[in-house]
Amino acid sequence: MSAVQPGILQPVPTVARHLIFTHALDSNPLEQLRRLQEVADGESLVVGLGQSLLAHLGCEIKGMQDMPVLSGSAVEIPSTPASLWIWLRGEERGDLVVQTLELKQRLAGAFTLRDVVDCFKYRDSRDLSGYVDGTENPEGEKAERAALLSSNIDALDGSSFASVQQWLHNLDHFHGLPPSEQDNIMGRRRSDNEEFDEAPESAHVKRSAQESFSPEAFMLRRSLPWNDATQEGLMFVSFGISFDAFNAIMARMVGMDDGITDGLFRFTQPINGAFFWCPPMKGTRLNLDLLKIS
Repeated sequence: MSAVQPGILQPVPTVARHLIFTHALDSNPLEQLRRLQEVADGESLVVGLGQSLLAHLGCEIKGMQDMPVLSGSAVEIPSTPASLWIWLRGEERGDLVVQTLELKQRLAGAFTLRDVVDCFKYRDSRDLSGYVDGTENPEGEKAERAALLSSNIDALDGSSFASVQQWLHNLDHFHGLPPSEQDNIMGRRRSDNEEFDEAPESAHVKRSAQESFSPEAFMLRRSLPWNDATQEGLMFVSFGISFDAFNAIMARMVGMDDGITDGLFRFTQPINGAFFWCPPMKGTRLNLDLLKIS
């Protein structure tokens, strides 16, 4: 397999920053993407390309699409497509701020920074609700099989499809609930992180159990909490060999199959979301051969 962007498979960093860009429709962004190639090591800086940018460059990736809008009886999952996603990973927040300034300069003239989301690791990979996040994450070879495309085309082999969603929590409401009700929302006890059979059908673990789908809906999650001056939540990030697993899980969470809405929506909801294709590496550089960038 060609070299994957290593940050995809590595554990979540201490701090992270997500940069979401749009591109000018009358621009030719090839030069800016070449400049991005010079600094994108795939480890401290992971890159994903959106469908609008790929289409603008005449590049068709099988399976690539925009995130669909999903509606259930009580909730709606928004779709906010973007051109370019850059996931900065590190140990010091100041380094990510400096990187952001440099990247804005490299991409100027074709790309506009739309959103910046600062994230951080909380305790032992917990969400701000206090519950461990990503307990079903595959590891090792299972993670590679779930997240990375295998292809006889070098520019596709080792690539991945990323689903990126920003969830906004209402923690005042959540923490005002009795601990037993919080556990029922999750389907796991916060005290020992164990699932319990008597959890309601709306419990998150029952709505999203990856092995309960046909075919099984495994994906590699790399989510982290986020906050700004007034709000907080979870920046959900998953990698897969397609978007099928993500779409299937989200459809069940909103109750499209049986009308049961995931308990998570009692205190949190996504406020934006987009799909991206993450190219593999070619030596120390992003492999953008499909975009005709040498």
